[in-house]
Amino acid sequence: MSREVPISKVRNIGIMAHIDAGKTTVSERILFYSGKTHKLGEVHDGQATMDFMVQERERGITIQSAATTLQWKGHYVTLIDTPGHVDFTVEVERSLRVLDGSVALFCAVGGVQPQSEKVWHQSEKYEVPKIAFINKMDRTGADFYGVLEEIRTELHCNPVPIVIPIGKEDRFRGVIHLIDMKAIYYGEGDDTDVRIEDIPADRIEKARKWRENLVEQCAEQDDELMEEFFSTGTLPADKMRAILRKATIARKIVPVYCGSAFKNKGIQQLLDGVVGLLPAPNEIPPIISAKAEDGAEPERREPTDEAPFSALAFKIVADKHAGKLTYIRIYSGTLTAGQNVWNSTLGKEQRIGRILRMHANHSVQLETAQTGDIVAVVGLAHTRTGDTICDKDHPIQLTSIEFPAPVVSISIKPDSTADNEKLSNALFKLAEEDPTFTVAFDQETGETVISGMGELHLDIIVDRLKREFNVAAQVGRPEVAYRETATQVADGQYKHVKQSGGRGQYAHVCMRLEPLPAGSGFEFVNEVVGGRIPSNFIPSVQKGVAKAMQKGPYAGYPVVDVRVVLYDGSYHEVDSSDFAFQEAGRACFCELFSKASPVILEPVMSVEAVTPEEFMGAVTGSICQRRGRVETMEDKGHQKVITGMVPLGEMFGYATALRSLTQGRAGFSMQFEHYEAVPFFLTEEIIKARRKAGKIH
Repeated sequence: MSREVPISKVRNIGIMAHIDAGKTTVSERILFYSGKTHKLGEVHDGQATMDFMVQERERGITIQSAATTLQWKGHYVTLIDTPGHVDFTVEVERSLRVLDGSVALFCAVGGVQPQSEKVWHQSEKYEVPKIAFINKMDRTGADFYGVLEEIRTELHCNPVPIVIPIGKEDRFRGVIHLIDMKAIYYGEGDDTDVRIEDIPADRIEKARKWRENLVEQCAEQDDELMEEFFSTGTLPADKMRAILRKATIARKIVPVYCGSAFKNKGIQQLLDGVVGLLPAPNEIPPIISAKAEDGAEPERREPTDEAPFSALAFKIVADKHAGKLTYIRIYSGTLTAGQNVWNSTLGKEQRIGRILRMHANHSVQLETAQTGDIVAVVGLAHTRTGDTICDKDHPIQLTSIEFPAPVVSISIKPDSTADNEKLSNALFKLAEEDPTFTVAFDQETGETVISGMGELHLDIIVDRLKREFNVAAQVGRPEVAYRETATQVADGQYKHVKQSGGRGQYAHVCMRLEPLPAGSGFEFVNEVVGGRIPSNFIPSVQKGVAKAMQKGPYAGYPVVDVRVVLYDGSYHEVDSSDFAFQEAGRACFCELFSKASPVILEPVMSVEAVTPEEFMGAVTGSICQRRGRVETMEDKGHQKVITGMVPLGEMFGYATALRSLTQGRAGFSMQFEHYEAVPFFLTEEIIKARRKAGKIH
């Protein structure tokens, strides 16, 4: 895209929602109406443009975020369609980190569902302005005004309708545009004709009521407009659009649209909202360096082509034709094919080979890319997700992306020992793509262990190994990613002394171990004074402690949420070494942890089951049988919504069990909530099983 299109006409947006709210269907309609595609791709037919992976087309779900660029009314819009399934939350996280605006999609029947709430909070973390689209207005049970109220109360924002529906369910015919005060009717089926008419008499009163609400919301954003509103009782359409845009970018208002993407209704108005209300790259605040010299102001980088080049790598893809593709968002300056760039995160210089503008899994080669562009580049062999690339003469390091830790693990081995190397290479490439997928080798059992966000996540990984990398693999039973922590303070010392002729080893440390609140992670505090331990050995002690925490002394799981205070010790001028202090730190930690009343922690999931009323007792019972506790039971339309907290270890195979309990009429979703201590009787079983498997002694 040449700068013939001013940056003010550029939009970078994503579509985010709960699974099955219709994100990919909305994306397909946007592509069709913008002229990017000339045929409607349907998710249920496995023909959706944005769902290009074999696994996506077979399952009818989005697994990887897909990017494309389209045009609408003189604007260039880069659109990213994100997954709704909680197992692929990494795709939502990294997309929201680099987008300027987002369309939050809600099902007119389901309303605010668990994953729509989760992605909303993710977008708030990155301060992303949003517009809302209430989809599936043609479905039985659709309730525009009920969903509007849910958005207000459950997401704690200010939703303001720009359109209201004409009819609902099978009588949904169009929308009333509240700024223009016109009725917009859509053709039936595949007919994409749109008729704009006067509002019918039986709907004019409701339209006036909601327009008054819109005018009041606009007037409240500006003192001058408030005066004009008081004197005239209304506001001109151009002023309303201007103030709505300003308030949307400031996240004071969430404009709301509605329609039925599957029936081709409401998408043109949504696109008008995207280009009219969401920000251009030069309307977001300048990026600020994550690091600054002591006492210095963090560097700010203005979003202009003239500023020094800076970009964030937010996604890695192993492409069978192009090799390693690195998706980047350019925040300032320009990038040219063949240019040398500086990876400020790793401190490495690299060369850009090719620049590609992506359309799902197809690409167009570019010579240059500018501020605001989201493109894929070839040549950044050492760049990882979250790294900053920039001009070497004007270095900057941007805030990286935080990803959740994996919660499910399985062992994996190739069907043929000849495929060992192929499996290792394939797993390395997949782990490079997905920061929530990790690979580890258990030295004691000789197993390769892969970890991810859920059963579906790991199923997809194994399927991709077979199809993309031609490696057939055998997998073990899923295992929960347990953690260990301390519950009491423990204090002690350890001397590491070895003499075997010649130079010996000596290190003496005095440490205190303290439990921390859940989610705090690990803290290491140095309180040594008077040079009792030389400063160059302090990091060695910390390194030894960190090593011990990787495989906890209690059950062999990683240790979390503890503080280790090193307050005293001693050294020998000849025999002390980096290794000796590492060993002293490791051994002292193991002793203290065993004395600090350790417990095993398990991931607990927030589960929401939606079921017809006649199965409510069976579903509630199934949650309780799995060591779960029911939190709430609510009505939603003709169904019951049961929410509860259930340990992840009890949720394997729940989809099949729930289907058999409810004749296939109930569904559920779950997401990681927090870690809790495992009951004592289960702790003994876990430790016994770990000993039997040779993972602890």
